[in-house]
Amino acid sequence: MLVMSSVVRAARRLVHADSVLFHGFLCPPQSSAPLLRCGQNRKLASKQVKGHKKEQRSPKVKPKVDKQEVEISQRMTVSSLAAAMNRDCDHVFEALMNTAMDVDSLDPDSVLSEKWIKEVVTRSGMKFRWTNLSTSRERTNRDVHMRPPADPSSLKPRPPVVTIMGHVDHGKTTLLDSLRKSQLVSMEAGGITQHIGAFLVQLPSGEKVTFLDTPGHAAFSSMRARGASVTDIVILVVAADDGVMNQTLESIQHAKRANVPMIVAVNKCDKLHADPQRVKRELLAHDVVCEEFGGDVQAIHVSALKGDNLRLLTEATVALAEVMELKAEPSGYVEGVIIESRTDKGKGPVTTALVQRGTLKRGCVLVAGKTWAKVRLLFDENGQAVKEAGPSCAVEVVGWKEAPSAGEVILEVESEQRAREVVTWRSSEEEQQKMEEELSAIELKQQQHLQSYRKERAEFSHLSWRKRKVALYHANKNKPLVKPSEKTQDEKLQMALIIKGDVDGSVEAILNILDSYDAQQQCELHVIHFGIGEVSESDVKLAETFAGSIYAFNVTASRAALQLAARHGVPLRLHTIIYRLVDELKDELSGKLQPLRSQNVIGEASVCAVFEVSVGKKKVPVAGCQVHKGLLDQKHKFRLIRGQDTIWEGRVLALRHHRDVVPTVKAGMECGLSTDEGEDVDFRPGDVIVCFENVERPQVTSWNPGF
Repeated sequence: MLVMSSVVRAARRLVHADSVLFHGFLCPPQSSAPLLRCGQNRKLASKQVKGHKKEQRSPKVKPKVDKQEVEISQRMTVSSLAAAMNRDCDHVFEALMNTAMDVDSLDPDSVLSEKWIKEVVTRSGMKFRWTNLSTSRERTNRDVHMRPPADPSSLKPRPPVVTIMGHVDHGKTTLLDSLRKSQLVSMEAGGITQHIGAFLVQLPSGEKVTFLDTPGHAAFSSMRARGASVTDIVILVVAADDGVMNQTLESIQHAKRANVPMIVAVNKCDKLHADPQRVKRELLAHDVVCEEFGGDVQAIHVSALKGDNLRLLTEATVALAEVMELKAEPSGYVEGVIIESRTDKGKGPVTTALVQRGTLKRGCVLVAGKTWAKVRLLFDENGQAVKEAGPSCAVEVVGWKEAPSAGEVILEVESEQRAREVVTWRSSEEEQQKMEEELSAIELKQQQHLQSYRKERAEFSHLSWRKRKVALYHANKNKPLVKPSEKTQDEKLQMALIIKGDVDGSVEAILNILDSYDAQQQCELHVIHFGIGEVSESDVKLAETFAGSIYAFNVTASRAALQLAARHGVPLRLHTIIYRLVDELKDELSGKLQPLRSQNVIGEASVCAVFEVSVGKKKVPVAGCQVHKGLLDQKHKFRLIRGQDTIWEGRVLALRHHRDVVPTVKAGMECGLSTDEGEDVDFRPGDVIVCFENVERPQVTSWNPGF
């Protein structure tokens, strides 16, 4: 033992003295076949000798793994954190296990602190970064606005704007024809006005008056309201033989809302049963007090057809305009309003504009709504080109990029670039408003979904999250994949519509009528497209895609569109009278409804006795009956009633009166009744047999547009 320890100590001294020599001794460099290598010697050594440094090994290079990056923010809920990590809520619960957090107290809406948000992300093998708070840069308002009120010294007298209003067929257009010596009535389809018109009339006394002719039909309420809002004086036309009607009352309300003075023209005084005094008394009930009753409303008895007292009506209009001292500024940028808008084949978008301030000339740059125009041409009501139009003048403007909506305000700008800026700003503002409305609707849906979610899980709230997950699985595993509401939604009747019109006001009137549709429970009505201009091939293709119908008012369809509609079976309805368009729409809606089925009782009989009759080798049960109401007819169905219960329903094999087979048996007669051989009917005395027929009658839509 002592010998071994001395040998080891000597070896250690030798190693420390000259390690290089020792290394060369064990591993000679010139040896072609070394008996023992250093590397092998180190591997075989079970214990490192004290004082030796362990040979440094080359470090293993771990492959770089790109961790998923998660955007986090303050006060995130469990559900929002799970969505940011692209995981479910259970993953967050599992990541928080074995921590100080009480996992059982958490639910998807629980708010996590910053510490636990980072802990979940780190434990999930991901990295986090704080979300950037986007600060939206405030945009400069590029809209254009009306000018401030003008200096009174720059104001000049202007012609009055007079709107003729009243009930349909009370003679408004005839009155205007008599004033301007025209024949507009003969040009209107159905003899009624269906557009709003603007005309400059020079009276015999030399004064000029701009007249607006509004439709009197109930469908054109928006046109009447637009006419009342831009006028100075309202002439209310009331027929002396009809009196105050529905649209008369509506016109009165429009005038009062616009705070516009009225003149009552009692028309058709030349008729046999005319009673102008009754008209004035009826107007009293609606706060329209004529001068002879102590009020301030002038009432003129006229006959538009014969021209009686038209001069008195014009004098009253001019006198009222002088009292009002109507003035406007003829210089500066133009301001006005669009009375009507349409699309012309040769001219493009055309508008009827009423100038309210400034002087409109060729070359002016105008903005209306979300479109603009550089005025190329101006036309008066007779189609004659004019160079300029001052305040209170109504002209047709050509040069619009797109047809603006009727009722839009016209404002002049300094250049085309400025007009584009205004249109871009207004379009972006509308999109922003629409986006905010959609976001509010989404938030409302989310709140409703959250309430239903909490209500569904309220009964499992006392359970831990593991048990709650198992309980919810068992509760929902038998539910159908498709909700019953989604199944019934596809079975509902639907009707898609495409509306085309000659002018924007006509399309607006039709859409207002469709807004009153209240029979969605019978058939859902959807307007998938509307516009002005003739029916095109794209309209037909769109209607075919949605299996819808096209309703066009006062426009035609191209030959290609007609052929395409006929080839694909697309209903194409062309109308020139609005109430006929509505009537056909109601008929089509009614045609889509399922017919109403009912049972009509033809006769009744009571069973007096039951016996059997041999037919060949078989015995057939026969009921002996007494008919006491109507008649029994073999070709109809029969029902056997016992007490309050129906025992049998079907057809009979034969009816016999004595020994004869008869097709019918009338009241007061006796008969034998047998059923088909395959049916085993248990007849008993006292039973009632009813003969009936199934009747189908067409169902009519409950929608009533009011005319």
